[in-house]
Amino acid sequence: MRNVIGVILGGGQGARLFPLTQYRSKPAVPIGGKYRLIDIPISNCIHSGVDKIFVLTQFNSGSLNRHVGLTYRFDNFGDGFVEILAAEQTTADMNWYQGTADAVRKQLRRIHSRRGNEILILSGDHLYRMDYRTFVEEHRERAGDVSIAVKPVRRDQASELGILKVDEEGRIIAFCEKPQTEEELDALELPAAPGDDPEAKYLASMGIYIFEPQVLTSLLVSVPEDDFGRHIIPKAIETLNVYAHTYDGYWEDIGTIGAFYRSNISLVKQTPAFEFHQPNAPIYTHQRNLAASRMHGCRVDRGIVAEGCVIADAHIEESVVGVRSIIGSGVQVRESIVMGADFYQTSADKQRDAAMHIPPVGIGAGSVIEKAIVDKNARIGEGVYITNDAGVDDIDGEGYYIREGIVVIPKDGVIPDGMRI
Repeated sequence: MRNVIGVILGGGQGARLFPLTQYRSKPAVPIGGKYRLIDIPISNCIHSGVDKIFVLTQFNSGSLNRHVGLTYRFDNFGDGFVEILAAEQTTADMNWYQGTADAVRKQLRRIHSRRGNEILILSGDHLYRMDYRTFVEEHRERAGDVSIAVKPVRRDQASELGILKVDEEGRIIAFCEKPQTEEELDALELPAAPGDDPEAKYLASMGIYIFEPQVLTSLLVSVPEDDFGRHIIPKAIETLNVYAHTYDGYWEDIGTIGAFYRSNISLVKQTPAFEFHQPNAPIYTHQRNLAASRMHGCRVDRGIVAEGCVIADAHIEESVVGVRSIIGSGVQVRESIVMGADFYQTSADKQRDAAMHIPPVGIGAGSVIEKAIVDKNARIGEGVYITNDAGVDDIDGEGYYIREGIVVIPKDGVIPDGMRI
């Protein structure tokens, strides 16, 4: 595994995850109270023995670059690394990354400089646990040119994913990106479900690939288009030995506000589908050296509370509360994600804000937050009600957004005292 090179794609604009991607890239979006999405594939790599990792970044990449640079520093006695490869203009090419395949194409020289036996390509915005060793071993045993991790899904999920069909040896013989017609779906349906769900008779690409180095170079040079899923993989299936590796565990593409919300809320269950609490395989993240959270007179029912919080006389139910969250007296937080803050305010900061009638960072006394996402450094005043009682599905409001019925208060957003959403 030390000869496998990991390449993590930093994602594009992430428009479907707006406003969480207004000031950051998708892999930099916080999750689980204290982590960022990029921590998932990097931690999976480390636990799998892959310690040579490139992260390709471009859009809104400042916070992602900073997080990776501060967090993942290997010792001086090994050759492991996590290195940012930012989009750049050169004398040979003045264009930025045009897609996932184009990003790798533009960085081939740096990737190949490490002389890996295989190139493991990952997405930076998926939530899952995988031991890539099993994947790599199967790829080597089959002597494949390309291998793709696939997950069994049901028919109603297939139209949103890239669906594959395999022969008896596991070789991929057909591929369709987001099949829509009944004829397309019928042609891709398997005779029997390969996993535990008897209704999951389709194999969906997880966007996780293993390439032989020379094969990757040949494909990227011969196929001018810019996306792995839509262009490179279909061409490879036509001409090369491309195999599927079936994974039947939890996997979620955090591509929309709804997916982000559901993934976070599912973490508070007694037995969550994705488990951060694994002593032998922790998810790594930036060490903040914060004090333990302090709570007075609170009730927390099915919740996650990260470190560094100060919460007084609040009721928190089925919610995730992130680092440095300040929650005032009498606040009710239900089915919500409160991301917390990047800093603590001083007394002088609060006095200055009060003089300008700006609420302090956090959630003010007596406020009610239901089915909402409160991004970092948001200022929620006292007596605020964020409940979407009208059942609005999608709207841009003053200081807030509603997506899929979920109210989102953006990063650094300000909601004045007494406002109702």
